[in-house]
Amino acid sequence: MPEVALPLTVRDLTTDDLPVVTSWAGVGPREAPERMERGEVDYLAVCPPSGVPVALGGAIYNEIPGAGTLWQLSVHPALRSCGIGTILIGALEQRIRARGLRRAELGVDEPNVRARALYERLGYVAYGRDSSTWDQVADDGSSATVTMMYTLMRKDLASGETGHV
Repeated sequence: MPEVALPLTVRDLTTDDLPVVTSWAGVGPREAPERMERGEVDYLAVCPPSGVPVALGGAIYNEIPGAGTLWQLSVHPALRSCGIGTILIGALEQRIRARGLRRAELGVDEPNVRARALYERLGYVAYGRDSSTWDQVADDGSSATVTMMYTLMRKDLASGETGHV
C-alpha cells in the first residue's frame, strides 16, 4: 500500500474547531476558550493542510506547582500510531517550557496500554496512581457511577529534550 506524507501544523484550538473535534474525540473541550483567555491552559490542534484538526490536547498550568499537566490528549482514531501524538506532546512540552516550568505530568487510563507505551517512549515515568469517579448518563436517561484508575506519569523538561523520538 502506498504511503502519503502530509505536512502537519500545530496551532491553538479555536471555538470553530469544537464541533469537529467533538465528533471524533467524544466530549469536547467546551471550557477551553475561556480558560485559554485566562492563561490557565494552552489547548492545541494538530492539522493537515486542510486546517481541520486531527489531534488535540491541552496543558493546564494551575494544578501542580512547577509543572504543566497534559490533558485531554486525543488523536483521530483513523490516524493513531502515525506519529501525530508525538508531535502534539512535543508542542505541548514546548509551551510548558516557555512558561518556565520544568516538568510535564499526566494521568493515563490504566486500560490504555498503547497511550502509556507512547508516553514511556517519550520519556515519561510512572510515579503513582489515582482514581476519578463520575456519574455517566446514558442516552436513555439512566445513570451509572463510573470509576477510572489512572497511572500518574511525569517527565523532567529541564534537560532540553523535545519529546520527539
